[in-house]
Amino acid sequence: MSVNTKNAYGQISISDEAIAAVAGHAARECYGVVDMVSRRFTDYVSELLRKEQLTRGVKVETFGDRIFVDLYVLLKYGVNIAAVSDSLRESVKYNVEKFAGMIVDTINVNVIGIRL
Repeated sequence: MSVNTKNAYGQISISDEAIAAVAGHAARECYGVVDMVSRRFTDYVSELLRKEQLTRGVKVETFGDRIFVDLYVLLKYGVNIAAVSDSLRESVKYNVEKFAGMIVDTINVNVIGIRL
């Protein structure tokens, strides 16, 4: 699916993969995030074969003009999980809204594990 909007210049359509790439890039830059991980083994195998790694660990769903993002992350050992999750939400929300010009409705942060 994609997010569609109209403005004075015409209709704009942004794919879910483009939104996922922006969200993945923003998530990787947050302090405390070590890596993004796949949700299922089949996703892991398919992502190994692709060149692009920005969308790994990011699931984007769009309904109308609303964007829903799920993030699957590995965090650094010793960080405050709640603080990193809040920072991650704010950073991804800001970057995706700035990129897409749409409202991000929900960002779910799923901490899969920690790494030393």
